[in-house]
Amino acid sequence: MTGAHIAAPEPAVDDGLLVSRVCAGDAAAFELLMRRHNRRLYRVARSLLRDPAEAEDAVQEAYLAAYRALPGFRSDAALSTWLTRIVVNECMGRLRRQARRDNILPIVAGRGPHQEEGQDMADEPSAIDHETPDRLLARAEVRALLERSIDELPQDFRAVFVMRAVEELSVEETAQCLGIPEATVRSRHFRARSLLRESLAQELDVAEREVFSFDGERCDRIVDRMLRRCTGPGAG
Repeated sequence: MTGAHIAAPEPAVDDGLLVSRVCAGDAAAFELLMRRHNRRLYRVARSLLRDPAEAEDAVQEAYLAAYRALPGFRSDAALSTWLTRIVVNECMGRLRRQARRDNILPIVAGRGPHQEEGQDMADEPSAIDHETPDRLLARAEVRALLERSIDELPQDFRAVFVMRAVEELSVEETAQCLGIPEATVRSRHFRARSLLRESLAQELDVAEREVFSFDGERCDRIVDRMLRRCTGPGAG
């Protein structure tokens, strides 16, 4: 058989081995560990804090705490669950501190937690290169609508929904990450889905009344053309 030799793909490194390598001072192993768990941890933080920059900062602080605690990590739970618990604790601490500040200091007007997110999402490249700009814009608008609806959920429901529906964690793992009973996970997930359906249905009801809008320039153009045809020179 001729042709270039194709090397077999390198097997994925086990989390336990990564932890050992990180504890031994292997920076590349810590980078791999972060890249492996970044998406889940950010999504969890974002669901709790409702602010992209704050969520990113919380994930970094959680990684710092995890890095310092890694030598004492025991594999009683999955590393992903352990990291998620650290992120949840970091976020809850931030929410408690913010609540105390809000009770003491006057609220200063500024950029809200949702502002400019739509622009950020529109600027992100799509994984499907062949889609038209119109389809990409429509996808970004749908995603922005869904994220706004998730942001409007009560805090406890948001975290459960993102872990179960977005990150597809099991009921058991979600319960471990949040430190709540599995029955509570199930009830909150059910309630979150119900609230989201109601919210999206209301948005759809409003949008239905505005589809195929017929006003402004289109209306003026048709009226002008018909007036010329019906009442202009040669009409009859």
